[in-house]
Amino acid sequence: MVIILRPQDDAIEILDKISQFLAERGMKVSEKKTKLTATTDGFDFLGWNFKVQKNGKFRCVPSVDNYKTFRKKAKAIVNNSNYGATTKAEKLAPVVRGWRNYHRFCKMGGTRYSLYHIETRAFRVFNKEAKKNRYTSKQLLDKAFPSVPYSENKHINVKGEKSPYDGDLSYWSERNSKLYDSHTSKALKRQNHKCGHCGLKMLSDEKVHLHHVDGNHKNWKNKNLLAIHESCHDYIHMSKRQS
Repeated sequence: MVIILRPQDDAIEILDKISQFLAERGMKVSEKKTKLTATTDGFDFLGWNFKVQKNGKFRCVPSVDNYKTFRKKAKAIVNNSNYGATTKAEKLAPVVRGWRNYHRFCKMGGTRYSLYHIETRAFRVFNKEAKKNRYTSKQLLDKAFPSVPYSENKHINVKGEKSPYDGDLSYWSERNSKLYDSHTSKALKRQNHKCGHCGLKMLSDEKVHLHHVDGNHKNWKNKNLLAIHESCHDYIHMSKRQS
């Protein structure tokens, strides 16, 4: 747990309040896993780096470790000699789209987070392949690095006095659906924010997966898309492998 302190905050007082809050729920603060930090020093959390700059503006960017992990995964696909350019583009697309979607509320400008260097490397590799030219390589590049719009600091605020502990499943299910891309979000809305497999409400403690009913991941028609729990998705595919 990371506790963010403003200049006027008292660290001990804040920590005591949090300890009391957790104690009422049968939990306690772990000293090893708890960090007290000033907003101006910044900190990493869940793949992001948060910091309040000298001008007072809040800034969120992908953390260094998160970016390095993503870059390593992308480079492994680009440099894999067992794949042709078309296969590389198909394998890169979901990796890039997922990474960009995850960070769509961060500052993603500049050559680093725009993936300029990785794209340039991929283009050169694609263009070296037989029967490929600059035009076809550019087409594959656009497919491999799909653009995802980002809007810095446009996080969805929690309404009023709402809390994950208040038991309002409808509110939290509907709110969490807005955190996903358009296809998943629309599927959740059609399903009244319930899992398309088990019928239970979607809660924030489990990821939502988009399932292609006919198994064709190129078929994006609404009737072929179901928003389901991650565990339900695993169960469906495990059952198919065993049958």
